[in-house]
Amino acid sequence: MISDETIAMIRAFVAERGWEPFHTPENLAKSISIEAAELLECYQWAPQMPPLGDDHAKDELADVLMYCIMMADALHADMDGIVRSKLERTARKYPAKAVRDRPDEAIARHWLARGVRPDDVER
Repeated sequence: MISDETIAMIRAFVAERGWEPFHTPENLAKSISIEAAELLECYQWAPQMPPLGDDHAKDELADVLMYCIMMADALHADMDGIVRSKLERTARKYPAKAVRDRPDEAIARHWLARGVRPDDVER
């Protein structure tokens, strides 16, 4: 997990530059998506072409993580709390005994949670 010291460093970095007014949830969500796309770009043509390299991917991943931390701050979200809560809900949705080694069951549960019967989905 990211340490409290690292989170404090991110907060100080933003504060030193006066960027807080621009860090609205909307802007941060956009930034997360943009940086995630840049991370994906590292692997865009794999396996046809070699990926850009682990160092580049780690830089892009760092950008995604930093924006996620900034968004949690903007939403006044307890990062541990929201992750644990999501894990609990997801564990109920996808019980290990039901979905382990059964991707078809996981996909069916995914669609059912969205109100779509698996039989209605084109394959």
